[in-house]
Amino acid sequence: MTAPLPPLGELREASRLVSIPLRVRFRGVTHREALLLRGPAGWGEFAPFLEYNAPEASRWLAAAVEAAYDGFPVPLRDTVPVNATVPALPADDVAGLLARYDGCRTAKVKVAEKGQTLDDDVARVAAVRDVMGPGARVRVDANGGWSVGEATTALAALAPYGLEYAEQPCVSVEELVALRESLRQKRIDVLVAADESVRKAEDPVRVARLGAADLVVVKVAPLGGVRRALEVVQACGLPAVVSSAIDTSVGIAAGAALAAALPDLPHDCGLGTVELLTDDVVTNPLVPVAGHIPVGAPDVDEDALERLAAPPDRVAWWHERLAACHAVLAAGG
Repeated sequence: MTAPLPPLGELREASRLVSIPLRVRFRGVTHREALLLRGPAGWGEFAPFLEYNAPEASRWLAAAVEAAYDGFPVPLRDTVPVNATVPALPADDVAGLLARYDGCRTAKVKVAEKGQTLDDDVARVAAVRDVMGPGARVRVDANGGWSVGEATTALAALAPYGLEYAEQPCVSVEELVALRESLRQKRIDVLVAADESVRKAEDPVRVARLGAADLVVVKVAPLGGVRRALEVVQACGLPAVVSSAIDTSVGIAAGAALAAALPDLPHDCGLGTVELLTDDVVTNPLVPVAGHIPVGAPDVDEDALERLAAPPDRVAWWHERLAACHAVLAAGG
């Protein structure tokens, strides 16, 4: 965010809150709420997950303000390749879900879900590999759900399916360091990617400094905007994968802007998640076509904003949250 922080009242007046049903339950919710902010440069999306406190969520506000008031850096490419996202669903449901992703050559598969077993994970990954074939890239995301020992065991079981990498298999940076050594000793050929250890950290470059990851996953909103994310990638000096939360196409457009601005883009981006929503706020949803999404600002649809408008009590809750995050940014947080 390079422009001055706009007044809270201005942001509130220019905001629209939407609530969109999800196709599959995610992070314990069945609807995705997003506060959309309109500014002179276009629309920004403020949609930190509900459990995030004001200091963490304020980064998402900084990213939304950047989009709405600053716009994005000049792109180096017109489209970006994206992966399919497979939630922790039964293996029998994998084929139907993947059919929604046109032309994607990579799939990210959620694993280590609470209440499920390693057998469930293996079955899901096996189903993805079976549907997509031997030439596809398959990556798994544990969201820090394993200990070092559990991760070593799980990745030994999943490695035969040809993993591109494992995203955030353990919670802490120290655990990721220990896991990489464990995988090396046991000759388990799986790369380790850091996600939460980058986007939720006070020092996002620490993973690179301690040798905790082979690559980094970067998301615009948790890092405070496209320009800040570019700085993090440059400082880490590791290959980067651009990803997203479950965003509307407004939020996804920010991720596409980051991917388009990176000098190198060696991995498909985790920006195909609009397919997990049952609806969208734009006339041209950023869903994969031939495995890619376009770079550029989507056209927000006023009818969709009305159709998907959240109830007044939720608007009030989000306005309070907006005020708390605004106060953090105003104080230099």
